[in-house]
Parts: sequence; C-alpha cells; structure tokens
Amino acid sequence: MKKLIPRLLIFVICLFMLSAAKAQTGSGKLSGKVLDEKHANLSYASVSLLKAKDSTLIKGSITEDNGTYIFSNLADGQYIIAINMVGYAKVLRGPYLINDTRKTYTVDQVELVPTSKQLNSVNIVSRKPLVERQVDKTVLNIENSVLAAGNTALEILQKAPGVTVDKDGNISLRGKKGVMVMIDGKPTYMSSEQLANLLRSTEGNAVQSIELITNPSAKYDAAGNSGIINIKLKKNKNYGTNGSVNAGAGYGRYYKASTGLSLNHREKKFNVFGDFNYSRRKQYHNLDIMRVNNTTSDQTYFNQTSEGVGPRRNYNFKGGLDYFIDSVNTIGVAINGYNGGGNNDTKVLTLIGSQPLRTDSSVNATTPNDFKYTGITYNLNYKGTIDTAGQEISADIDYSKYKNSNDNLYNNNYLDINGQPYKTPYIFRSFAPSEVTVFAVKADYTYPFSKKMKLDAGVKSSVVSTDNNITFENFLSGNWQNDAGRSNQFKYDENINAAYLNLKREFTGTTVQLGLRAEQTNSKGNSVTEQIVSKRHYLNLFPSLFVNHVLSKNNEIGFSYSRRIDRPDYGDLNPFISFVDLYTYGIGNPFLNPQYTNSFEVSYSWKKTVNATLGYSHTSDAITRVLLSDTLQKTLFITSRNLAVKKSYNLNINSPINISKWWTTNNNLTVYYNKFSTPNLLGVPYSSGKLSFNANTNHTIALNTNTNLEMSGFYQSSMVEGTLAMKPQYGIDLGASRSFANKKFNVKFAANDVFNLQKWRITSALPGQNYSVNEKEESRIFRLTCTYRFGSNDIKGARQRSKGSAAEQNRVKSGG
Repeated sequence: MKKLIPRLLIFVICLFMLSAAKAQTGSGKLSGKVLDEKHANLSYASVSLLKAKDSTLIKGSITEDNGTYIFSNLADGQYIIAINMVGYAKVLRGPYLINDTRKTYTVDQVELVPTSKQLNSVNIVSRKPLVERQVDKTVLNIENSVLAAGNTALEILQKAPGVTVDKDGNISLRGKKGVMVMIDGKPTYMSSEQLANLLRSTEGNAVQSIELITNPSAKYDAAGNSGIINIKLKKNKNYGTNGSVNAGAGYGRYYKASTGLSLNHREKKFNVFGDFNYSRRKQYHNLDIMRVNNTTSDQTYFNQTSEGVGPRRNYNFKGGLDYFIDSVNTIGVAINGYNGGGNNDTKVLTLIGSQPLRTDSSVNATTPNDFKYTGITYNLNYKGTIDTAGQEISADIDYSKYKNSNDNLYNNNYLDINGQPYKTPYIFRSFAPSEVTVFAVKADYTYPFSKKMKLDAGVKSSVVSTDNNITFENFLSGNWQNDAGRSNQFKYDENINAAYLNLKREFTGTTVQLGLRAEQTNSKGNSVTEQIVSKRHYLNLFPSLFVNHVLSKNNEIGFSYSRRIDRPDYGDLNPFISFVDLYTYGIGNPFLNPQYTNSFEVSYSWKKTVNATLGYSHTSDAITRVLLSDTLQKTLFITSRNLAVKKSYNLNINSPINISKWWTTNNNLTVYYNKFSTPNLLGVPYSSGKLSFNANTNHTIALNTNTNLEMSGFYQSSMVEGTLAMKPQYGIDLGASRSFANKKFNVKFAANDVFNLQKWRITSALPGQNYSVNEKEESRIFRLTCTYRFGSNDIKGARQRSKGSAAEQNRVKSGG
C-alpha cells in the first residue's frame, strides 16, 4: 500500500513532464481577447493556432471567462489564429512571424459577428431508441423507458437483450457467465451476492443507460470472460438549479413503494449534484425440491417445500462537487452509498419416504432471517485536456467500505408418519458479519499522433481486503452453546497492479486497434479457524485486437480478439456453510483457481439495421457452480469447482425495425452452445453441452408527442450450465406513459410479467444425480410511477466543446 501512491504520483508527474517537454520547443508567444456582438467578454470560444504555410493545426485552446487566450513556448515560424464559436462567423487573424527579431504578439481584440442562422433555443423532440446498437457495444437507454419505472437495476438487466439473471442474481451475457459489472465505468469489486444486493438497492429511476460490451479493449480491467456491463447513472448537465422528484407504488402479491429526489446546481466554475432514492417492498419466494438419495442399499425420497415472505427496504444516495479550475482542467469529489436490509420468515416442510409418494417422516422448520448491508465510496478525480488535438490526462483515487450481516435461526421439528413429534427439535442459529474495504488508484493518458492515430496508456492498482466471520450456536439444555466445528473466520486480501497500452489507427475505410494489458496479482486466503492459508502470485498478459472495415456505404465487417481472466468470487472462496434448510446448503471452495478465456468475434452490419456477430471462446479451468448430492448425509449442496474446459459458440443477431413512424421495435436473437468437460468430477469424467437460444423484443408506440406505449417480451430456451440443466423461461411486460405540463410531469404505468410465467426449473445434467428444483419469486407486479422535473432547462453548450471542462461522471465503486 505504501508503494502504490508514490508510484502513481511518479507516473502522473512523468506524463505531465512528457506533455510539457513536447510543448516547450521555443520561446514565442501569441495572445489576444475575444468579444461578442455586445462587446462583452466571450468565454469558451475555440481558438486554434495554425501553420501559415499549410493551415496545419499546431495547438488548440479555449478562451477564459474574461475572453482571453494565450499560446506560449512557440518555435520560430509563421502562424495564423482561427477563432470559432457556434452561432458566430469564423474569424482568421495573421500571419504572425516569430523569429529572433520578434518573439511576442498581442493580437487585436476580435469581435465575433452572429450568423444569420443562429438558433436562440433548441427543442429536442426526437427520442433515443430503447435499444441502440453501436460499433463496440449495445446501449439500453433506460432513462425514458416506461418498463424501467419502479424496477430495480437488477430487474432491468433481466430484460436486456442477450442477458440472463439466475435465481441467485448471477448474470450471464450471450449464454456465458463471468460478467464484469461496472457502474459509471468503475468496477464494483464485489462478490456475486453483494453485487446482487447493490443492484436490488439501485432504483431504475436513477439509471440513465446500460452498456453491453461483449469484447472489451485493453483499457478495461481484464476480468469478465463474457464481457462487461456498464451501468451509467443519471447526471444533470443543465446550468442553474434543477432537479426532479419521483414517487411510485406497486402491487403483486404484496405492496411495493419507492420515492426519490435529485438536485443539481451548475455554474461556470462548479457543479454540485446529489440525489436520494428509497424503496420498501414486501416479497414472496417459493422453493420446491424433489430428489432421490441413492445408495447401494436403499433409496430415500425427499419432497421439500418452502415459502418465504418478508419486507425489504433499500436506500441509496450520491453527492459530489466538480470544480472547473479553468477551461481545460477539472477536479471533482464524489460520495456514493447504499443501505439495505430486511427479514424473511421462511417455512419449510420436508417429507421423507422410502418410496415415491410415501411419507415415513417429515421435518417442519421455521427459519426467520434478518439481513443488513451497507456501503459507501469516496472518490477524488482529476481530468485535464492538454490540447484540442486530443491529448488528455485523468486520474482517480477511490476508497470504499462495505459491511454485511446475515443472522439466521433454524428451528427443526421432527414428525413421524402420523405428524407427531418423535424426537427433540434441532434448533441452531448463525451470525455472519462481513466487512470489505477497497482502495484503488489509476491514471490514464491519451496522446494523438495525428487525427487518425492515437495512443492510450494507463496504470492502475487496487487493494481489496475482506473479513468474514461466521458463528454457529446450538440450543441445548435450554442454553445456546457455540458450535466450534462449524464456526469459522475467513480473511481474503488481494492486490492487482495493472498497466496497458492501446494503439488505434484509422486507414481508408479500415480501423485497427491493438492493445496489451499486464496485470500482476497477489492474493492470500486465510481460513483462520481451520488454519488453512492459500497464497497466489502471478503475472498475466492480455492482448487484444480490433479490426473494422467499411465495405460500402451500407456494409461493414469487423473482427476482434481478446484474452481475459476471471478470478474466483470472494464468496466462492469463503469455505463457510450457508444453510437453506436442514438438508440443503451452499459451501465455498478456498482452492479455486482463476479461469482464462480467449474470445474471438466476427461481426457484420447492414445499414445499421441488421447487426450480426459470430463468436467463439475457449475457457480453461472454468469456474462453474455445481449442485451435488451427499449420499452419506442425504443432503443437497451447491459449490464452485474448476472444470477443465468450457467452449462457447454464439451467434447474435440484432435488428431495430421501424414498422412505421410511430411504431419502432428492437429485436435480438442469441443462439449459443456451451460445452463443459473435465476428466474428473465425483471420480468420473464429465461432459455436457446443449444448443440454446435467447430472444428479446421491445416495441415502442408513440400515440402522440405526450403518450407512449411499450411492450417487451423474452424467451430463454432450455440450457445447460455446468452440471445444471435449466428449463425454459419467458415473460411479457407492458407499459404506458403520459406527459403533462410541457413534459415536466410524467406518469408511467407498467405491468411486469403480465401472465405470471417467470420461474426457475432445474434438474441435474450429471448422471446419478436425481433432483428437481422449482423456484418462483413474485414477478407479476403492477406499478404506477410519477416524476416531476423542476428548475432551469437551459442547456449550455460551451462546456461540451471542451473535452477537459466537462465534469467527470459520478463514481460508484461498490466494493466486495
């Protein structure tokens, strides 16, 4: 840790020295001042320094608040000054000769003249499509979606094209698990359970868009074998004071409610922003497991039914300040946090028999559960534009801290064939607090060699520390007694140091991008109670290649390759036992190895309306969730294992079709085949694979400028994931929105899973494992959401003309 900050500072200083050395090629100076038609100082006008000989751009700048500009350290030669401003006529001044005779010029004041076509205001009447396909990613424009109203970020992801979310909140993209989820471009550093909690506590009203990046460049962290999902939160760009307030209510089997407030104040020198969202909902969950425990001597049949009901409340907040030091340098601070919790009262009935449909005994259990999770992130960021040619530098420092607690009570009553107690109830409880801290620093630099060639470079270092402590107690003889055999403490520390280079070159009709990322990992897992320590130190290189070629006006083809890594989930490394009930539990595996994936993609685009991608990936040491039976204990448990190889083939076709001017659609089809194989699983070779597909369709109907209807549907065919064989899933959502008061007030109505079809049905793909799992959550929900926007609506374009003056996006780095 002590070495990280000095190394970053040395890197940043070196970059500044490099840019300064590039500029200091002479001692000449040109300065001047720009006024508007009213003789007032004109700030943020674009000023370019050109070679008089061929008008080549040498430097670029933007006028300060007092209208002045200056070009220093100029070599001998002849120069021209070019001044531009939207809505004004372009002005040229010069040439000015700098040599040994004269080194300094003060250009006469320039008064810009408005053009006859100047626009006093701009009313934006077009609307972004719900799903937008770009060259390197697919973008879901959530901000104005009717179907996103009242939903959480996790629920919105379930509707994204090519995305599936399983019953535990694990996310897959185009049939592949191992997605890196980012918020505002920052990795979340979280276990899958903590990430699911964060996304459940993030209201859809706070989300602006979701980016799906299936083959990321070297600029991104190498984690995520199936790609990256970047969730971008809303941030107001208007000057003055403005904001919005929203409130919503919903009902399915039980109530749902949410509310939020967003405020923003922006001036030329600073921008202050903040928002707060709160939700409370009561939820229902049903789980049925039918299985057969086979041994050489007998068979035991289990029929388990559980129902859980409980309230859940979440709130999240963010706030920050961006300070514009000058027209090209911005520094900002931000704070983001969330707090959630609730309880579940679950009732479990397990029927046990020696034959099908026969009950010899049963276990009737109640398992009340209380949980709480909190997190907060602090961010300090800087961004500077060195010149208008595109030379930029940025740096970030982030610190995050997260705390989770999960307390469970298991009250198991043993009943005979007549439903009468036949032995002492088995009562135990567990307390599972955990704490996570994340510290990360990074710096990025962009250097344009020319308009068609640029280099991106950067370094990053992160330190993650987790401390998990679980305590089990048994209720014996009227007292709680510690169960030392199951209590445990597990600590995990991880340090990743990374550096990357990304070179992009544009040729006639062809763009080529080469990247190389190096990541050095140091990790230590310490099972304190069991005195088991696992240390790892490894260095990996992750190359990437992207080629895009324009065949004609309407036809483009592309090729991409990248190598990626997925390190074991913190929760998967934790060796704790987590009980669902007396006969069903999950357990971690501290000996998991990282998995490595090589991904290839070939893409084709026709008129931007039909986009097709053919992909192949090969994963070694594939980390896979496996559901297995312990025939000796007659239990069913889920854990993670490294399978030898996973091969994935996928074809994705996306087509936005405009049926008419008022009816637009976006349609997505992903066909994929995942094959898993390993030489030894439970003592025998194992191989599984299945051809599957995922289809999404989204429709938007504009009845008029103020009223829209939306429909969304999806179908996920049966599939195999590791040892799990999953049955199809499908659902349809409907929605409508109406705007009032010059679009300041908006009312949205949405019906999720209208026909109540969504559920999980799982069987075993592993021979000899006989079980069937059926799980249903409350999915048919009707919601009404109202939003009112207030304050200034004047959008100032001056800042947008300067790459360095725009405020950095909010940073949300929720560690895990």
